Amino acid sequence: QVQLVESGGGLVQPGGSLRLSCAPSRDIGSIRGMGWYRQRPGEQREWVASVVSGGATHYADSVKGRFTIRRDNADNRLYLHMNSLEPEETAVYYCKVNYRNRDYWGQGTQVTVSS
Repeated sequence: QVQLVESGGGLVQPGGSLRLSCAPSRDIGSIRGMGWYRQRPGEQREWVASVVSGGATHYADSVKGRFTIRRDNADNRLYLHMNSLEPEETAVYYCKVNYRNRDYWGQGTQVTVSS
């Protein structure tokens, strides 16, 4: 099993930046795929970005050029750097990992983009 603890959410003004962090309970080097998802109020959860153990990254079109996903082996954390945030990106952001062919989710962290 893997436990995940997210942090870094909060209130930010439109155009602002935030960095989300996800700390897994296992060595990040043993985890194959890691990603971030978000769920807006009243909507289904959607994929935002992912990174595999080899380092390849993938992004949803809506966040390309503004968000950066990064897995840091030294910190044993997964990060999501978010720039130029927009009000419609207000959501609960979740970390997900795939470990031994099973998906694990964090509890989520709230991001609110508002003036």
